[in-house]
Amino acid sequence: MNGVEVLDVGRDALWLTIQLSAPVLIVGLVVGVVIGLMQALTQVQEATLIYAPKILAIFVALLVFLPLMGALLGGFFQQIAGRIAGM
Repeated sequence: MNGVEVLDVGRDALWLTIQLSAPVLIVGLVVGVVIGLMQALTQVQEATLIYAPKILAIFVALLVFLPLMGALLGGFFQQIAGRIAGM
C-alpha cells in the first residue's frame, strides 16, 4: 500500500465520519435553535430547559438514521475488505 492509497482511505474515513454524524448533529442544532428561540420569545431563561427535548430529539434521530448509518458503515467495511483482499 503506497502513500496515495493511505491518503485515499483516510479521506474516505473522514468523509464517512461526517456522513455518520451530520444527521444527528443537524437535528441537535435545529432543536437547540428552536428551543432557544422559544426561550427568547417567552423570556423564560432556564438554562436546563434545553436538555430534555434535545436528548429526546437526538435519540429519535438515531433511531431513524441508524439503518442509513449501518449501510454506510457496511459499505465502507466492504470497500476496505476489498482493498485488503486485493493486496
